[in-house]
Amino acid sequence: MRKIEMVDLKLQYQKIKTDIDLGIQEVLDSAAFIGGKPIKDFATELQNYLGVKHVIPCANGTDALQIAMMALDLQPGDEVICPSFTYFATVEVVALLKLTPVFIDVNPQTFNIEASEVEKAISPKTKAIVPVHLYGQCAEMEPLLALGRKHNIPVIEDNAQGIGGEYFFADGRKQKTGGMGLIGTTSFFPSKNLGCYGDGGAITTNDDALAEKLIMIANHGQRVRYYHDMIGVNSRLDTIQAAILRVKLKQLDHYIDARRSAAAYYDRAFANHKKITTPFRATNSKHVFHQYTLVVSEKRNELVEFLKEKNIPAMIYYPVTCHQQKAFHGKGKVVGDMKNTLWLSERVVSLPMHTELDEEQLRFITDAVLEFSQ
Repeated sequence: MRKIEMVDLKLQYQKIKTDIDLGIQEVLDSAAFIGGKPIKDFATELQNYLGVKHVIPCANGTDALQIAMMALDLQPGDEVICPSFTYFATVEVVALLKLTPVFIDVNPQTFNIEASEVEKAISPKTKAIVPVHLYGQCAEMEPLLALGRKHNIPVIEDNAQGIGGEYFFADGRKQKTGGMGLIGTTSFFPSKNLGCYGDGGAITTNDDALAEKLIMIANHGQRVRYYHDMIGVNSRLDTIQAAILRVKLKQLDHYIDARRSAAAYYDRAFANHKKITTPFRATNSKHVFHQYTLVVSEKRNELVEFLKEKNIPAMIYYPVTCHQQKAFHGKGKVVGDMKNTLWLSERVVSLPMHTELDEEQLRFITDAVLEFSQ
């Protein structure tokens, strides 16, 4: 049996090696390492895939969130509603811009925020809502968008873990994640469903004027070189990374299918187990399984160690909630008792999930989990 990896990027690369190597070599031959043609081509191809008008590539997913908030002209003290059960970067940029993060609880099944909890947290200072499509499960966007319209509050989608997911509206429309809010942000970190071989990110929007502003902010606040209309940042996607992403974007739906197939195997193995809850699958969206995350009723940390002894990697995303982080002591606002967030942080565990898992590996992993959980 092949060594089990949390994410097997080596084998994935071997399957697309010829196209990847060709794309990189073309960039090397052109020497257009910054601002090369593959960047524009990738942006256009991703626009078409996501069904959005504008894709603005940038250096990473954290920058994407920061630039999005900068483009909305948020001021120090303005409040941004976000989950506490998410990766730290989601709320890090809020604090970096001297905004106030307002932490709310999540649904214990979907792991995502809901409109009912968001509405409790809205105040006159609320200037943005940031749903996170955590682990690849799409947030309940229709009621969140309706709430945003009701209170005239923009919605920024954190799509770092959800790219390729789809949401189905009540009227029959469907939309890829990242294209529903006023702004969407994503990361191309190597382990993501669509990952490059370094850092990378992108911002999406259907608003023409906002797109122009986002482009300027990502490029030192300039529309014309050396003429700076606003304070911006330096956040670019390298040409080599764009060339790699062009190849991998063509494979993204196949990659998602492979992840969903692995998830289905896990689901069958753990079905009806009293101590294990498998990931929820909403009927009105398509889960893309960036992570396959179980909720276990007891001895979560011991399970991780047991799997480690069998050379099976497992990860805890996330053992410390954002509102409990030392960096946020005395900062931000917490709305409600956060009971679901705290409960999940003590019980979630993510199993290996990637495009190259085979049946032998999946059987070995599931047998080990079931052996421990008898």
